[in-house]
Amino acid sequence: MNSLFLGLVTFAFIAAVLMFIVVMAELRAAIRALKEVLKTTDDSLKPTLEELQQTLKSLRNVTDNVTDVTEDIKALSGSVRDVGEDVRQVTGFVEGLTSSAVIRASGLKAGINAAVEVLLKNLFSRTKGTLRAGKIP
Repeated sequence: MNSLFLGLVTFAFIAAVLMFIVVMAELRAAIRALKEVLKTTDDSLKPTLEELQQTLKSLRNVTDNVTDVTEDIKALSGSVRDVGEDVRQVTGFVEGLTSSAVIRASGLKAGINAAVEVLLKNLFSRTKGTLRAGKIP
């Protein structure tokens, strides 16, 4: 009986060792597969992160340029408002003058309108030139 019990224990031990070897082989294969997946993921993630950084830099440049244009437009609208006030004052002053003074005031008003048109055209062409020059990606 003792030898039968010893034989069963030996058989169980050998079976456990064989099972352990099979499990270790499967675990080793799984670790290799996991390493390959991590390597592939790392290789594909690096260019994506670099592109994301470039995109963020470009976005920062765009927002900076939009801020500059917004400030220019605010300044321009203030100037246009001042010109409108001046034109209103000039128009009120001109109404009391003779016909030749009215003609001079009309010329001044036309000159101011032309100046505002040129100013707006130059501002927008400058902004478009900045866009074409590649300052905003």
